[in-house]
Amino acid sequence: MVSISPEQELRGVVAMGGSAGGVEALTKAAAGLPEDLPYAVLMTLHLPAHGPSVLAQIIDRAGPLPAVSAEDGAPLRAGHIYTAVPGRHLLVRDHHIALSEGPTENGHRPAINALFRSAAVAFGPRAIGVLLSGVLDDGVLGLVAIRSRGGTTLCQEPADALFPTMPSNALRAGVVDQCAAASDIGRLLGKLAERDQAVRSSAPDPYMELENRIAMSERFAVDMDTEKLGPPSGFTCPDCSGSLQALGDDNYRCHIGHAWTAEALLSARDHEVQNALWIAVRSLDEKSRLAHRLRGQATSAAMRERFSTMASETEHALAVLRERLDLIENGSGPRDG
Repeated sequence: MVSISPEQELRGVVAMGGSAGGVEALTKAAAGLPEDLPYAVLMTLHLPAHGPSVLAQIIDRAGPLPAVSAEDGAPLRAGHIYTAVPGRHLLVRDHHIALSEGPTENGHRPAINALFRSAAVAFGPRAIGVLLSGVLDDGVLGLVAIRSRGGTTLCQEPADALFPTMPSNALRAGVVDQCAAASDIGRLLGKLAERDQAVRSSAPDPYMELENRIAMSERFAVDMDTEKLGPPSGFTCPDCSGSLQALGDDNYRCHIGHAWTAEALLSARDHEVQNALWIAVRSLDEKSRLAHRLRGQATSAAMRERFSTMASETEHALAVLRERLDLIENGSGPRDG
């Protein structure tokens, strides 16, 4: 039985996020949470935009704290877990949940960076960010935001994660205060809840607050001035083909507000190239079949030779492309989940 009463003071917020392998990690973390945790816990995953999610039911059965799907405007309560829902960023504002259709970040809504950033803005040194199993680097910039506002940052031990890339990227970036196995995170959070929360302090960051407002915005809002964030990068957004502004060396936003890290942008380009190659395969296959048909209908030796040569050259190009696609699909490693 949870020992926290509805009247108990909310001392802070714990924001957890993961992608591939994240359900298992979140479940293990939830199992170890103390019954008297004086924090609200928010959990997000890279969920498909459409269809139901059973994440809240899974987490609710895992440990002592009650878990529910997040509802827009609901007040945050200590000792309760709120899980992300498909197609919405899970954010916090004025000690309440905010569900937003704001621009995707790294191609995702909900996104981990968006949750962590909003926790940093809303709770400052009383925010704790926990980055779990996944690939690519969503969440790393969010940990930077939490740390910059005096909060605490944790990540899953890479050796404990089904997909270690995400926590490994956070460790390489030097933005993690402590590292633990997923099953030990709950116990660690209990210890952190007992310490003085105002360990670090910092001045408000207008850029972070602008990015938070972008995440809170309506889905098709176009009145945001993202040019204030940085100079043109020379790259285009994979989501809308708009120009991307550079927010430092490894962070970009377009005029619509879609956000990308350098690694996620590179992965998106891989997908674009792969899709273009498949379109080329289809076109070459159709060209080959049409050349063979025209060769059979030709009324002269010269025409038959022309279409035969065309079919042969097309089939050679098709074989090269299929070999390249096979290398891409079988040798690129796991994609973001």
